[in-house]
Amino acid sequence: MMSDAVKTPQPKAGILEINAYKAGGGQFTGVEKLYHLASNETPHGAPQAAKDAVANLVAMPTMSNANGGLQDYPTPGSDGLRAAIAERHDIDASRIVCGNGSDELLNLIGNAYIGAGDEAIITEYGFLVYKNVIQANGGNVVVAAEVNHTVNVDNIIACVTDKTKVVFVANPGNPTGTYISGAEISRLHNGLPADCVLVVDSAYAEFCHEDDYSAGIGLVEAHENVVMTRTFSKIYGLAGLRVGWCYASVNIIDVLNRIRGPFNVNEAAQVAGSKAIAAQEFEAMSVAHNDKWKAIIFQRLNGLGLKVTPSQANFMLVHFDDSGKTALEADRYLCSEGVVLRRLEPYNLPNALRYTIGSDEANILVLSLFEKFMKM
Repeated sequence: MMSDAVKTPQPKAGILEINAYKAGGGQFTGVEKLYHLASNETPHGAPQAAKDAVANLVAMPTMSNANGGLQDYPTPGSDGLRAAIAERHDIDASRIVCGNGSDELLNLIGNAYIGAGDEAIITEYGFLVYKNVIQANGGNVVVAAEVNHTVNVDNIIACVTDKTKVVFVANPGNPTGTYISGAEISRLHNGLPADCVLVVDSAYAEFCHEDDYSAGIGLVEAHENVVMTRTFSKIYGLAGLRVGWCYASVNIIDVLNRIRGPFNVNEAAQVAGSKAIAAQEFEAMSVAHNDKWKAIIFQRLNGLGLKVTPSQANFMLVHFDDSGKTALEADRYLCSEGVVLRRLEPYNLPNALRYTIGSDEANILVLSLFEKFMKM
């Protein structure tokens, strides 16, 4: 006898626990110009050489004997892009996998190494994608507390069990902007089992030039169970093309190449990325702009009675605790003036906003609006 209940396809356990991504936004009626400072995008666009490479690709003729135009599948292994990355960082191209943004690579790592009932560790304010990756693969999310919005190695190690398969650490962190030293990352690795994968997400590495910082390249080259992920979305201005890369041991690279799509990085992303990573003058200009405004924003907002977490990224975490104002009130006011910052309720930081460092024009406006808001 058939059940009266209507049967429908059901996803794997954990998927329905994931909150779908929601972009930052607000009400912008009557606003002449919008300043979107919620997604940590660069205010400088992409290097000119990268834009020219995409334009040349688009302009290629659609002839049967043409190679590399929009009508052709992209290079399956992103060979040219991997070579450019390897040259820029003096690393082995055969140990690089490129992806449709670093998000794809994080998902591939989860697909490969996390199964039902496994545990994976994230930190208290870790990038939300890590949690989604774990849940999508049926794993159990284990959260290690941070201290002063900073990753704490001892707290992570204390969470490790025989079920721990992956540890995700963003360094510098998002949305905090804080970092831990290369020595601390090494100490973390030393506290993990040999069969546990340590993922060091270095999406903001280009912005951090503290003497004791390490993006993770040396750790990858010394060990079999470390993956460093990077992105072109931030300092190189290619967020719209979605291109990232990871560096890992030969064995992990082999696994990721077996499960990634054969044409997972589009040709525009490949040619633009190859040019962007070689644009060192552009990178230096971006870092100098970021450093200048980090110092100004930190000083000005602290002077208004707001607490700003010191940042090693291209954004500032602004807290409204003890200020007499709330992040919700600030967000509503800024949106009414055409400025969008990132609300942080999904990160359990409901009384803070993440402020992406923008252009000179944008930063001057935002700081003036903060001053007006705090006097209201």
